[in-house]
Amino acid sequence: MASSKDNIWKSFEFLVGAWSGQGGGEPGLGQYERSYRFIFNRKFLEVRNKSTYPPSENNPKGEVHEDIGYFSYDNSRHCHVLRQFHVEGFVNQYRLYQLSADGRDIIFISEAIENISAGWRAMESYHVENENEFTETFELAAPNRPFEVYSQVTLRRSSR
Repeated sequence: MASSKDNIWKSFEFLVGAWSGQGGGEPGLGQYERSYRFIFNRKFLEVRNKSTYPPSENNPKGEVHEDIGYFSYDNSRHCHVLRQFHVEGFVNQYRLYQLSADGRDIIFISEAIENISAGWRAMESYHVENENEFTETFELAAPNRPFEVYSQVTLRRSSR
């Protein structure tokens, strides 16, 4: 019989492992490397991301972006939370906004973003194609503006 600790992670189990892919958006076209693993007796799901954008006309120096994130389950609010720590100094805290009935669409919307002007919002969406492929869309909204896609990447499983 599965424990309640296991049940809270059911929709996120597919992420565990190493992933790679290509995607792009505002920073240009890039290569992505990502890994997910449970830590601290399955209390947290850790994600490590590295995105490399080679020099381009719009981004002559190129760019390497890194972030570390932690999914957790807030028992008092009965919801999943995602906290991301970015190399640029941003810290995003998201709350699970929507989980589709089939588990193929997972949407997080920011509750707070550190080190950015007040009023900015972020949305992180995952669309599961199959157990070995998903698409992540990251959107930003300036104060009093709708969300706009900043980047989108399709990731494929490298290993479990």
